[in-house]
Amino acid sequence: MEVRLEKATVPDAQSIFDIQVEAFMPLLDKYKDHDTNPANETVERVISRINNPDGAFYKIVADQKLVGAICILWKEDVHFWISPMFILPSYQGRGVAQKAITLVEERYPQATTWELATIIEERNCYLYEKMGYDKTGVSKKLNDHATLIFYKKTCS
Repeated sequence: MEVRLEKATVPDAQSIFDIQVEAFMPLLDKYKDHDTNPANETVERVISRINNPDGAFYKIVADQKLVGAICILWKEDVHFWISPMFILPSYQGRGVAQKAITLVEERYPQATTWELATIIEERNCYLYEKMGYDKTGVSKKLNDHATLIFYKKTCS
């Protein structure tokens, strides 16, 4: 499967938002993290990510179809943060997220660190650890059902 990243634009916002809701709704139902779950965000939040001068928002395209998105932020042009990243449920488990992370890391070779946070109870932990991200030891309890765990990857 061919996976590529394309810079998101404001006309893409509604399509990205629809995928974001579809991707995160099962987690919202499971973890009840209503205040932090991206399924509860608005299309305006997607537009603000697209227009953020301190970051970039990319569409994830697999076999010519928009299947997700990945947002990155940077500090001092060398410290990068991934949030959010999401893939349509029908494309999850097929290597799309792994390829998207690889592509975004290749796009910013000046990065000295990459960081992200994910719900500890999710299989995403396996993905990030497989890709060289290490647990930082920092966690944040969102509610009785969900805890975020933070990861960091140091680049050589």
